[in-house]
Amino acid sequence: MSEFTPDRTRIFADLAKLVSFNSPHSTPELADQHEAACAWTVSALEGLGLTVTRHATVDNADTIVAVKEPVGDAPTVLLYSHYDVVPAGDPSVWTNDPFELTERDGRWYGRGAADCKGNLAMHLEALRLVEAAGGTDLGLKVVVEGSEELGGDDGLGKLIEAEPEIFRADAILIADSGNAAVGEPTLTTSLRGGAQVKVTVETLEGAIHSGSFGGAAPDAAHALIRIADSLFDEHGRTTIDGVDTTAKWTGDAYERDTFRTDAGVLDGVQLLGTVDDDPADMCWARPAVTMIGFTSTPVAEAVNAVNPRAEAQFNLRVPAGQDAAEIAQKMEEHIKAHTPWGAKVTVEISGVNAPFATDPERPAAAKLGECLREAYGTDKLTLIGSGGSIPLTNTLQEQFPDAEIALYGVEEPACGIHGVDESVDPTEIERIAVAEASFLRQYGK
Repeated sequence: MSEFTPDRTRIFADLAKLVSFNSPHSTPELADQHEAACAWTVSALEGLGLTVTRHATVDNADTIVAVKEPVGDAPTVLLYSHYDVVPAGDPSVWTNDPFELTERDGRWYGRGAADCKGNLAMHLEALRLVEAAGGTDLGLKVVVEGSEELGGDDGLGKLIEAEPEIFRADAILIADSGNAAVGEPTLTTSLRGGAQVKVTVETLEGAIHSGSFGGAAPDAAHALIRIADSLFDEHGRTTIDGVDTTAKWTGDAYERDTFRTDAGVLDGVQLLGTVDDDPADMCWARPAVTMIGFTSTPVAEAVNAVNPRAEAQFNLRVPAGQDAAEIAQKMEEHIKAHTPWGAKVTVEISGVNAPFATDPERPAAAKLGECLREAYGTDKLTLIGSGGSIPLTNTLQEQFPDAEIALYGVEEPACGIHGVDESVDPTEIERIAVAEASFLRQYGK
């Protein structure tokens, strides 16, 4: 691995300590664990000779900023990750304790092992490798957030807007993404934006007997199902009146068999779209609607009655190049236009966030791509999109329009981030650390 030799024992020790902290944000009974994760990270960065400060955010989660000043007129690089995690849920459904890093079949298991403590451990190893190789003239800013998994931009985003000079950099490397597959170096070039769309349908003053009135009385659940169905064509492709939902992905394809495996699609169940629709088109190039919640009468409480009211929560995803707020408004208009039988419908839009795109041909991204290829020993660099949203990227782009932003990291589909038995492949941490170290030694020269 070129001039760098990562130390797996050291990486495991760092990650094991990070994973040991049950550190979701906004969980009062775990506030001490969240604080312990923050304090450990501060100590680790100070141990690398960086000047470290903690910055309180409006959502009460300190952001860590560790700084090394540039030598002369060398550029400054910002490295990002986060120390908070999503809740692990019931520990009994995990194969092992989610807060004890455990090796099984060549993978390391634990909450945050990949998202995003694995990326934080990667940054630490990369910085040690740089120091062992003679250091770098670059300015460094290591930013570690404490509330990323809240899904918003209220904390760090508002801190950046209030004190932009703390975060100003020439290149911003966001390690909160990952490879298309183990061993396949990858840059993420776009992120979907989106919105939450809640739809409420009312048709009756109250529930009425289905024997006496069913057949003529308008059922709210039935009306809502008709509305939901109108958002998809016969092939399951999202359709919103007045919105282009036919775009094609211009990066690398997402092979159908790979997608089926990654998504856990059951045998015999078809993918949405036609043979002309690559999964990459559907996931990264077009708006997509998912019904993430539906409420009428629970089956366990069902009685012979016509439903007077029904609700659904839709998650709208919007690709780079389209306006999330505009698409959400078009979706509201579509829903109202396709509401049957004069049913009373209410649409509530919330959580609107913009999509993001970056150019992999610009100098910093191109250099990082070169370093990734070298670290993996391949000539191929995969370019993918992501269905996830990282609102921070847009805040950084707006505040620092001349800075280059690159997304990459140790995650890949087998990691199962946010789920039970989250894991990471240690070779991914090693190779990404080598690539990052190589970038920090070469960029700007």
